[in-house]
Amino acid sequence: MIGPGIGIAAVGAAGMLAWAVRGRSATLLADSVWRGPAHRRALALTFDDGPSESTPQLLQLLARTGAHATFFQCGHHVRRLPEITRAITAAGHELGNHTDTHPPLYLRSSAFIHDELARAQESLVSASGQPPRWFRAPYGVRWFGLGSAQRVLDLTGVMWSTIALDWKLPAPVIVRRLQRATAPGAILCLHDGRELAHQPDIRETLAAVEQLLPWWANEGYELLTLSELLCPTTN
Repeated sequence: MIGPGIGIAAVGAAGMLAWAVRGRSATLLADSVWRGPAHRRALALTFDDGPSESTPQLLQLLARTGAHATFFQCGHHVRRLPEITRAITAAGHELGNHTDTHPPLYLRSSAFIHDELARAQESLVSASGQPPRWFRAPYGVRWFGLGSAQRVLDLTGVMWSTIALDWKLPAPVIVRRLQRATAPGAILCLHDGRELAHQPDIRETLAAVEQLLPWWANEGYELLTLSELLCPTTN
């Protein structure tokens, strides 16, 4: 019979593991950040799962207000659409690593995790000439072995202050959700792709961003890349 002390310890261990895997501020499994400094009226707008055929429309919206953003890209899509990856950097935005094929990393081997990050990094460097410094795990899930892979590839993990849920919510709800989350140092997560889908429908994301960009400008916020927000002295 399992004693109550062992049961409590097991529950506590399970809770700690769940937090380490999914907690936005957790750093037990890999170095990670989830927000920037609060002393500056600035935030980081980030987009996951691209590039996609609709990313150029997003770049046009960002250009209207001079906003900068960080794009966490999958190697699979970078190899499909390298010209869009190059257009992102040419417009002054930043690239991040989002694995090669967007798999959940939990219950995966260290070798599998390293290979996913390394293949994406190679594709991003091939397309842009620049090695990304930031990594975001698919679904925000970290696992054992990720920390080692990040160190070998010189990547720092990035979670988010708020995720837009823009793959399933209509634009007005996305707008309200991100307006409530807007604060100095916030890292906001949207998507310019839909996992490994080709030609994904991101109309709700585009509509929300089109409404939010002038609102952020009127509120006096700078929209910066992650490096500009988190490492201003090196940019």
